[in-house]
Amino acid sequence: MILLPPDLRARLSANHAARRAAISDGIAEPDPVPVLKLFNPVGAATWLASELYEDGDTLFGLADLGFGCPELGTFSLLEIARVRLPFGLRIERDLTFATRDPLSVWADTARRTGSISQAETLLCRAAANQLPHPKPDGAG
Repeated sequence: MILLPPDLRARLSANHAARRAAISDGIAEPDPVPVLKLFNPVGAATWLASELYEDGDTLFGLADLGFGCPELGTFSLLEIARVRLPFGLRIERDLTFATRDPLSVWADTARRTGSISQAETLLCRAAANQLPHPKPDGAG
């Protein structure tokens, strides 16, 4: 399976370019929706990416290795692609992944629930019921 097909690569690169342009122009950085979801089919690790840096390898997004503390940051597409799992499996791309929620909402929800998977359940339920985004911890 190709983890990053050309159409997703282009969208991730465009998000990165938009963020860099905002920084350069001194305006608020955009809060894009995640474009790519990668996951371990036999474990808890999940990655949501919203940007691809110019090097073509470094992704920015939300990483959850299954320890209950999802984090925003960068991760390497090449390193993820090199992971070998039991039964000859590899990290996979979620072919059906789509979201209306920006990365900040995913990060807040994943931190509150302890995982991207639990955040996905809440955000999908909210979308299905056309509810407002879940509020971050401490928000009234």
